[in-house]
Amino acid sequence: MTNISYPALLRLAGFYTGFIGKFGIESNGELLVEDEKEALGKMFDVFDNFEHWGSNGYLVEQTNGSMKHLTDVTAEKAVDFLRGCKRNQPFCLFVSCNAPHAQDNAPQQYFWPSDVDHLYQEVTIPNPVNSDPDFFANLPDFLQQSLGRERWYWRFDTTEKFQRMMKGLYRMVSGVDTAIGRIQKEINQLGLEDNTIIIFMSDHGMFYGERGLSDCWLLYEDSIRVPLIIFDPRLEGTMSCGTTIEQMVLNLDIAPTILELAGLDIPWGTQGCSLVPLLADRLPKTWRTDFFREHLFDHPKIHKSEGVRTKRWKYIRYFEQQPIYEELYDLKTDPLERINLTNNIEFADQLTQLRKRCSQLRQKAEGVY
Repeated sequence: MTNISYPALLRLAGFYTGFIGKFGIESNGELLVEDEKEALGKMFDVFDNFEHWGSNGYLVEQTNGSMKHLTDVTAEKAVDFLRGCKRNQPFCLFVSCNAPHAQDNAPQQYFWPSDVDHLYQEVTIPNPVNSDPDFFANLPDFLQQSLGRERWYWRFDTTEKFQRMMKGLYRMVSGVDTAIGRIQKEINQLGLEDNTIIIFMSDHGMFYGERGLSDCWLLYEDSIRVPLIIFDPRLEGTMSCGTTIEQMVLNLDIAPTILELAGLDIPWGTQGCSLVPLLADRLPKTWRTDFFREHLFDHPKIHKSEGVRTKRWKYIRYFEQQPIYEELYDLKTDPLERINLTNNIEFADQLTQLRKRCSQLRQKAEGVY
């Protein structure tokens, strides 16, 4: 699979490729260390995983003994990569900040760069939607006893703690915002601003007290929706600039999008769809109307689930529970997913249809590998 990954294809086509920050991907456990290095070498000219920076949580010791925040170091390394690019060689840089992930092994949880200390001090963070205790009370026992509930106690179980944690989280986000600004400033100073495409996105959503839980393992909208911004300076002045598209797009779409933007062919069998037609206001005749989601992390307190989301409906099932626990939501009338319709006879046909569709999409996904 390495040979058809988008970084490997870009590098093969002459791009200078880099990865800086949190890699977060495990290679096949059967690979030897030498094989993993070879695979990374095919993808990246520069591979700099933050796990090798000698950090103590979010603090990275410098050669002079001083400490810098991990986000600041990430930005500095990204700037160094840009300065090392050859003027006549195209480049692709993947920057992955660990922030705003919490530092689970520390009571403070959220750590931010010192230059954003002053932010949000006089602000009162509003409680999240769906955080009334009744939402937690209506969860099945296995979710009430999950790791998401344990981490809620770490962060959000009192009003004072919620305010302190959320302000820390917001400062971490502001730190990332500052880092992105530094990278953009360097792009401008190098004279690359007219021909550099920037894609900004996150890896997952998060619970910050919704339903009395924390973290990111459930298939509600809070967890599966992520920000996505694509800035292509070549589109400036067109209808696409500054608009929001309504089509369903997935993280799977990023790799084929990058390849097409680079003028390369998309390998057969690639999951996802290039977003280039949407960026150019050329809506394809067909586009996805639903997608499959699953969470299969193997942990005794994180319960495996799968489901399907259409434009209107959300279906979730925890397939290892006995009996299987299911949820059905009408996102048109209930966008906050407050009313589980699985036991409502009026929606029995819809439930049957989505059960079947979920199984079909799972089989299709399994057939890819």
